[in-house]
Amino acid sequence: MNKEHEPQRQDEPRSATFGPAQPPTPRQLSRRRFLFAVGGLALSGLAADGLLVEPQWLRVQNLRLTGQPRWRVAHFTDLHYNGQRAYLERIVAQINALKPDLACFTGDLFKRSALLGEALELLATLDAPLYAVPGNWDYHLGTDRDFQAIAACCRSTGGRWLVNETAAGPAGLTVVGAVGRGGWLPPVAEEPRLLMAHYPNYVDSLGGRRFELILAGHSHGGQVRIPLLGPLALPSGVGRYSLGYYDTPAGPLYVNPGLGTSYLPVRINCRPEITLLEI
Repeated sequence: MNKEHEPQRQDEPRSATFGPAQPPTPRQLSRRRFLFAVGGLALSGLAADGLLVEPQWLRVQNLRLTGQPRWRVAHFTDLHYNGQRAYLERIVAQINALKPDLACFTGDLFKRSALLGEALELLATLDAPLYAVPGNWDYHLGTDRDFQAIAACCRSTGGRWLVNETAAGPAGLTVVGAVGRGGWLPPVAEEPRLLMAHYPNYVDSLGGRRFELILAGHSHGGQVRIPLLGPLALPSGVGRYSLGYYDTPAGPLYVNPGLGTSYLPVRINCRPEITLLEI
C-alpha cells in the first residue's frame, strides 16, 4: 500500500499553524456606561468643590446704592467660628483693606463657646468700628458672660453690640440693632439710619419705618444653590429674601450668604462673602 494513503495513527501529532497571539476584544462602552462615568466624575468634582474649595473661597461683593455715597459699610455675617483661625485672619485683613467707615456683623458668631475668645481676639484687630447683633446660634450656645465679652470687643473698636438698641455711628449715621423675628420696632428718627437684623424677613415687620440700608444674614444663601432654581433648602425666618439685594418698602435690604457653614460643612455655587456697600 502506498504510504501516502495510510491513515494517520492516533498517537502521531497533528500538524497545526499558529499565528501571533490576538488580544481579547474589549467590550464596547455603552452609552449608559459612558453617562454613568461622566456623572460620577461630575459628582466627585462637585463634592470636592463643595467640601474643600468653596467653604473658604472668600469673595468681596461691591454695591453702590447712591451716586455720592457718604458711608462705606463692610457687612459680614454667620461666621460660626470653630477654630478656623487662618481663615478669620484673612477675613479681618480683607475688611481692613477695604477701609470701611464701619463694619457690621449680623449674627451667629461661634459654634463653640470655648473658642469665642480666640475669635474676639482677631475681631478686635479690625480698623473700623464693629457693630454687631446676635443670631440664633449665639443665643443657643452663648451665656451672659459670652455676650459681655462680645460687647467689650465691639466697644474696643469704637462700635457697639446692639440688642434692640440704637447707637451713634460715624458721620451722623444712626445704627440700629434688632433681635428676633420681629415685634420690636426701632424708634422713629429723622437722621439717616442703618438697620441690622439677623433674620431677613424682619424687614416685613417694620410697619412703615424706612432706612437707608437694612442688613441681614441667617440664610447662608442656602449653601447649595442650583442654577436657575435657587437654594436647595433654607432655614425659617428667611421668607423670600434668600440672598443679595432687595428693594423693600422699608428700604434697600442686603442678605449676605455668610462666611461659615451651619450643620453641613458644604457650599456649592454659594461662596462666602464680605459685602462692601456704599450709601
